[in-house]
Amino acid sequence: MITILASSPTREETSEHPVPALDERNGFVDLLRELWPERARCLMIAADPEDYARNDEMTDYYCRAVCNSGLPVACFDLWDLRCPVYEMQPLQQYDVIFLAGGHVATEWNWFRYLNLRKRLEGFDGLVIGTSAGSMNAADTVYAWPEREGETQQDIGDLFFPGLGLARCILLPHYQKVVDARLDGQLFVQEIACGHSYGRRMLAVPDGSFVLVAEGEEIVFGEARLVSDGMITPFCEEGESRRFC
Repeated sequence: MITILASSPTREETSEHPVPALDERNGFVDLLRELWPERARCLMIAADPEDYARNDEMTDYYCRAVCNSGLPVACFDLWDLRCPVYEMQPLQQYDVIFLAGGHVATEWNWFRYLNLRKRLEGFDGLVIGTSAGSMNAADTVYAWPEREGETQQDIGDLFFPGLGLARCILLPHYQKVVDARLDGQLFVQEIACGHSYGRRMLAVPDGSFVLVAEGEEIVFGEARLVSDGMITPFCEEGESRRFC
């Protein structure tokens, strides 16, 4: 299995780029072209299994983004509560599995219900996480506070076992949250840093990602190390660096 942990694998739509497409920064699309099978069978695993409208929209958006980036697709299925509980074998029939973005704790409860960690054992395709999906892919998940009042949670409730696909604890959308506040506290400098003692977490903006393959974890693009209450530069745009 090869895993890619992305903050957001798609680029922002602008007047210059009006259609959905994957983000080409830091060699992301070039890397996918090397790994992508011919006419890939893709599966999107939802973050909120009951948010059917958003799940349909996200799956359609990602399918178009992948195809518009020149990566051939045989199917792009969706797994939420409308689907029957799959047996073990069907996951092995896919080549690429996308882990959707959303609310970290909500998504993890769904993953746990699916027994997804066990189901992914032996999967030999490509797993692509986006935002919360990348966070839940880690061996240890940091479910950072996202909604008002969640900063009052006990720190022990914010860390729990994830899918075990990576050791990297990812903090996505750094460019958006670095100056944001929640419950009156700075999102990164106070909340995340306060929870970082004894841990090494990576804050990455959209366009950066982590490749997990053959026991190594390599960061591509800008990243900041959040550890022991401090934020320090780790990798810069256009560069790559081994994390674990």
